Amino acid sequence: MSTVRRTAVALAALSALALTACGPTGDDTAGGTGTPSAGTPTAGSSPTGSAAPSKSATPTAKPSKSAGSPGSKAPTDPDFDVFPCSTHDVTFTASLAEPTTSSYLLKITNKGTKACRVLGHPVVTFGALDGQATERGTAPGIEDAIRLAPGKSAYAGLMGGAVDGTGKTVDSIAMTMNTESDLVQTPLKASTPGLYVSSTKNSVTPWVDNAEDALSL
Repeated sequence: MSTVRRTAVALAALSALALTACGPTGDDTAGGTGTPSAGTPTAGSSPTGSAAPSKSATPTAKPSKSAGSPGSKAPTDPDFDVFPCSTHDVTFTASLAEPTTSSYLLKITNKGTKACRVLGHPVVTFGALDGQATERGTAPGIEDAIRLAPGKSAYAGLMGGAVDGTGKTVDSIAMTMNTESDLVQTPLKASTPGLYVSSTKNSVTPWVDNAEDALSL
């Protein structure tokens, strides 16, 4: 082989080696598995490369109202709505107890479905006569007043007085209740044949819970 041809073959071999050393690697070819550069965002990551915060799947529980909160508290006094008895709440009778003193037993009975309080003395007037019976004895305060349940009764004693020529005989009386208010009441009437009303001695006791005490006060 001539010197010129040997020189040409050697140069060609050197060129092939140079091209092989500078050519692309397997990681840069299409479909390569090379690691992406740090500046390339991946799925599920933020543009800065940090993980995006996710929302919690569990909702925040709302505070519930307490069973004992204001507005739901029941009154502790069982008698908080027990009002004074009026003639609208009761029936009324009068029965002769002692003829010589014209004493009558007055009786009221709760005709309603709710309890009421019996306050003070009955207000008793005598037919067409002016004025009313004088109060006899001391009535209990409102806190100690009789609690009259439905169907229960209370009593008072009415004394007209002995026949002394100073009074008059009446055949009926009318009664209203003490309610400590300006409530308009319809008077309840009862027959009292031969009741002698003394001008100075007629009187009525406070309401009590038994007939015996009503006639002995």
